[in-house]
Amino acid sequence: MAFEIRGKIISVLDKKDGISKITGSPWSIQQYAIETQEQYPKKLCFDVLGKDRIELFNIQIGEELTVYFDIDAREYQGRWYNSFKAWKVERTNSQSNTFMQNINKDMNGNENRNEDEFDILFETSQDESPF
Repeated sequence: MAFEIRGKIISVLDKKDGISKITGSPWSIQQYAIETQEQYPKKLCFDVLGKDRIELFNIQIGEELTVYFDIDAREYQGRWYNSFKAWKVERTNSQSNTFMQNINKDMNGNENRNEDEFDILFETSQDESPF
């Protein structure tokens, strides 16, 4: 079951990196705190797993986001711990333009523009209407 929360990022914790003891593969995790903008605000700390997702999401303090996540729990030494793992992040309203601009840049910050960008992304041509 997937869940979502909409709010403002109030904290970005340090990224943690390591090597899996089982597979020997590298891993990365970063935690973020989000606060809802309701009459009685709620706070949630969620995880983003994987260096590629951490860089793709590029979450910053103060951003208003909708975060889609899964909830899981695990037992460790007789205690139970919950985890909230984000798998999708959407910028809300005015920040979506900034997000789309960032998508059009490569990892070095160089512009990655294509005149037919829309056509390529949505597989349309100038003769076809997407509607």
